[in-house]
Amino acid sequence: MAFERWFNRTLNRLWGFVEDRSGMPKWALRPQPEFTFKPSYWTGAFVVNAFLYQVVSGLLLLLYYQPSVNPTYTACGQAVGTLSAAPAAWCSTYYILHSVPMGSLLLSSHLYGAYAMIFLAIVHFYRGYYLGVYKAPREFSWMVGTLLLLATLGMGFTGYLLPYTQLASNATNVGLVLALRLPYAGPLLGPFILADGTSQGLLSRMFAAHVLLIPLALGALLYAHIALFESHGIAPPATSDPTQRRRFTHAEDKKNVPFMPHIFFYMTKWALLYVGLLLGIAALWPWELPTYVGNLAATGVVTEPDWYFLWTFKLVDFQGVTPVLAVGITNVILLFILFLPFLDRSKRTHPRDRPVFLILGNCLMGFFLMLSVWGGLTPGVQISPDQVALRLVPIFVVNAVVVALFYWRYKRNYLHRLAAAGKAEVRPGAYPLPTSPAVSAAPALSAATPDGGPRD
Repeated sequence: MAFERWFNRTLNRLWGFVEDRSGMPKWALRPQPEFTFKPSYWTGAFVVNAFLYQVVSGLLLLLYYQPSVNPTYTACGQAVGTLSAAPAAWCSTYYILHSVPMGSLLLSSHLYGAYAMIFLAIVHFYRGYYLGVYKAPREFSWMVGTLLLLATLGMGFTGYLLPYTQLASNATNVGLVLALRLPYAGPLLGPFILADGTSQGLLSRMFAAHVLLIPLALGALLYAHIALFESHGIAPPATSDPTQRRRFTHAEDKKNVPFMPHIFFYMTKWALLYVGLLLGIAALWPWELPTYVGNLAATGVVTEPDWYFLWTFKLVDFQGVTPVLAVGITNVILLFILFLPFLDRSKRTHPRDRPVFLILGNCLMGFFLMLSVWGGLTPGVQISPDQVALRLVPIFVVNAVVVALFYWRYKRNYLHRLAAAGKAEVRPGAYPLPTSPAVSAAPALSAATPDGGPRD
């Protein structure tokens, strides 16, 4: 015990010296309440950790990768034989996997890390959607986060072509057809994406977008997202009370846990756990490189993108859905998500008080999951309208009925409790009164709050 007290006292003195000389409290992020120290609050931080690993592993891969379609014999002669040659992009990827020390672990973890980053970004998005973090005053933070999700998907799309496999080339060509069908933006983006129209021009543009343009955009958007978070603070717990404050006061911030060193070490713990799991998965299931573009044996390769774009590719397989219509549907979904803070005008943040947007969110999730599974099981297979209706309509109808029943039960129970308390005269079908104390189901904004809300 004496040693422990001496150790803690010495550590506090050393840390106090570092803070005093560096001015750390002035540039460290704002403190957080104690109730936020649970994984569900840090989905956004997990995405940042995944992004940082992608940057580090990607820079290491740049030491060996060659963004060229010119044939080469040196790096992969054993793989393609002595009578043929593969593109340099594919050969350099093969060289990383088979000749660079720990290269297979590095490349596999970079690929799986991209999957993990996209998955975590989707989890972060849906958590914010259901818990209403887009409510005032965090509208711009939500919109910047939506753009961050789009940029993350763009990183996945541009990186898919870089190994220059036949599968990736086919999927990229289909994606480019959809992108170029965008109204107004498609013809403008065409020359920037396709360059001079050659395979080398396309690969060079994808490489530049993946390693420079989109990472810069991600960095700028991430800075704006963090700056907005610092301005508004963490979102309070979801509540049925429309009068609940949406910001912590400066006095409350002083009572919270400081970012340095407590939150920093807390985030570092999860970051190390993430990297350990990622490397373990990459070691157990290393990625196998498909065949290269131009290989005659690849004529039967089925066009199939990575899992996060399967739903878009399957949408085009629906009979009667043209590429223009598919792009239009995607744009409508995007605009709905982007301007959601201005569409949902309710001041209540709890999901039970937002049945319409709860139904819409569930329908979107069911739509994405169904089409992704469908696209993975039957890639490139045309789907008739009756099959579409048979699979999608029940999902939407059941979702709407279940949410409506739960909402009706919630209102009925609430009104019964209100009547029993004698707080107001109850009328059949009346909505919960915002002025009643019984409405406020969420705890007050303080560091001692036992329950939590979303970390946006």
